[in-house]
Amino acid sequence: MNPKIYYTITDEAPFLATQSLLPIVSAFAKTAGIDVDTKNISLAHRILAVFGKTEDDLGFLGKLALDASANIIKLPNISASLPQLKAAIAELQKNGYDVPEYPDEPATEAEKEIRAKYDKVKGSAVNPVLRQGNSDRRAPKAVKNYAKKNPHKMGAWSSDSKTHVSYMTADDFYGNEKSVTLGDADSFKIEYVAADGAVTELRAAKPTLAGEILDATVMRMASLEKFIADQMADAKAKGVLFSVHLKATMMKVSDPVMFGAFVRVFFKDVFTKYADLFKEIGVNENNGLGDLYKRLEGNAKEAEVKAAIDAALANGPAIAMVDSDKGITNLNVPSDVIIDASMPAMIRNSGCMWNKEGKLQEVKACIPDRCYAGIYEATIDFHKKNGAFDPTTMGSTSNVGLMAQGAEEYGSHDKTFIAKGKGVIRAVNSKGEVLLSQDVEAGDIFRMCQAKDAPIKDWVKLAVNRARVSETPAIFWLDPQRAHDREIQKKVEVYLKDHDINGLDIKIMDPKSAITESLTRAKAGLDTISVTGNVMRDYLTDLFPILEVGTSAKMYSIVPLMAGGGMFETGAGGSAPKHVQQFLAENYLRWDSLGEYFALVPSFEQIASTTGNKKAKVLADTLDEANGRILENNRTPARKIGDLDNRGSHFYLAMYWAEALAAQTADAELAAKFAPVAAALTAGEKDIVAAYTAAQGQPVDIGGYYLPKAELLKKWMRPVEAFNKVIDAI
Repeated sequence: MNPKIYYTITDEAPFLATQSLLPIVSAFAKTAGIDVDTKNISLAHRILAVFGKTEDDLGFLGKLALDASANIIKLPNISASLPQLKAAIAELQKNGYDVPEYPDEPATEAEKEIRAKYDKVKGSAVNPVLRQGNSDRRAPKAVKNYAKKNPHKMGAWSSDSKTHVSYMTADDFYGNEKSVTLGDADSFKIEYVAADGAVTELRAAKPTLAGEILDATVMRMASLEKFIADQMADAKAKGVLFSVHLKATMMKVSDPVMFGAFVRVFFKDVFTKYADLFKEIGVNENNGLGDLYKRLEGNAKEAEVKAAIDAALANGPAIAMVDSDKGITNLNVPSDVIIDASMPAMIRNSGCMWNKEGKLQEVKACIPDRCYAGIYEATIDFHKKNGAFDPTTMGSTSNVGLMAQGAEEYGSHDKTFIAKGKGVIRAVNSKGEVLLSQDVEAGDIFRMCQAKDAPIKDWVKLAVNRARVSETPAIFWLDPQRAHDREIQKKVEVYLKDHDINGLDIKIMDPKSAITESLTRAKAGLDTISVTGNVMRDYLTDLFPILEVGTSAKMYSIVPLMAGGGMFETGAGGSAPKHVQQFLAENYLRWDSLGEYFALVPSFEQIASTTGNKKAKVLADTLDEANGRILENNRTPARKIGDLDNRGSHFYLAMYWAEALAAQTADAELAAKFAPVAAALTAGEKDIVAAYTAAQGQPVDIGGYYLPKAELLKKWMRPVEAFNKVIDAI
């Protein structure tokens, strides 16, 4: 049986790009006896799968990730906020799929079952299933070298910039965190104990392993609301933009509720005056201002309420905009508020965001919880003191991230709850012993996370190996003031003793010190490995790449799976929705598939090393050469129509790869196979690229956002028949 690469079908811009790139990859791979199979883990497919309307491809890949033969290319997918989930449901229903409405307030057992199924789809539902190993994420050397030769624009910084980060000083997740390391294998359930002693089970018992770390914490809603009101007043007094930075996609339960608090407090008078109307039309502030506008459409009081909203915007602090031209504020849609994309972009823009006039203005960045706010505060302080980075001299900060087996998946699944009233939420083991508990008031956000022992041990090993192979200092980012991090650090100190670390520079530092050290080294042109937990990994693998190479889309992550095999993650999808909007309006896709190009190299190398397939090694080596030429010749997508877009970049990948295969001497059969391919593509280059350019500039219809139609995708993503014939004939 041929070795197989499983290529994920996902969402938005990466999904569109796949329609053009995958035929090329499949055609080249089959010449080495390698099959490329697809598995659909898009939001729409996941919805259909949980209701038995299609195969469960995510479940299949989850099982595969526990097998030593796994070879998975993982593209960015939608981590669905509730508005995205509902939009996908509506689109599926429109296309004739029998899927139920999402029950906001499930009353019957049937509705509760429907809600439970949809909750499996929301937020970061894919990553805990597939990430059965820890991540080694970095910019390929060729990407780094290209950025040095072709530096991206970096906005200038002033020492007197008023931009700053604001966070709570008490009653947040950071301050209330409790943690424990378990002894023997057992189980625990989560209960709510009301003030009158009544006990409600919030989550049924699930097993735990020996040595597993649990933590539990709570965000006090009353304190959060006061914080928001105080920061609004301060932003107005200082004359800076008011902005919120959360992750309402990955942290699907906690962060939409915090986002809703910002909406509710910012428009307090509106929500008070129209409370009865909002209840009648089903307004939920957690879904943002945009959803409120939709629910008002056609209502007798629509104009009146909109005028009240406009008055609140006029009387409050100036608010950061997502799209100034369309009047879309920072509070319109929770899935627009993605901290790991918004904060690096702001830092690159001289610490500014866009105001309602479409001009850059200094910012108050509200990041309520202190667990991660400090790294952005330190980064901004560093820029104020040292100025912007120079990409031509800046060092690299790669990441080794703890994420295997659902490590530190805060709020993504079944351990986050909104307190219904005054009482206690607690974790209880099989003996009835309380492992962790938090006092709560109505509206407080309780959340837990877990980190198993084996992934932590593997994470330490991966960090040591990376430090040795790359001869680069490694810093474990662990905060002694956080209960969870203290438990992690105990294990790190033990497991480091399992390795020979003589001659290695390995430190443990709190996050603010660690990022300052990393930024200082980067400014001096020196490289550093950040060794972090899962959420910090998510944030840093956008922050540093955006500063270093201009984008995180050109990154790739090698995930050595703990059972053997590998998963190869590509790019980052934060900008994917904007790319789709441009594509639909202009038939121009600026998504950069470079992350996929680079991820395929170790994928082929794995096949070569595990099966002895020498042709796979030739494919890897020649693809690596082609990737270098893509960068050297600037064949990555530009931003505007008339230039090379994603599809044109794919043509050049195919041409350079074919040329490299034709020229190599390690495998005569492959050289002979690709000589005519290279000749045909080289001869047709001018006409093929011209045909791609000619196709630009018109609106396109792909038949849906979450579930586009296959025939329309082929029409728009493979529009040049002369190129298609060459690829399909390989």
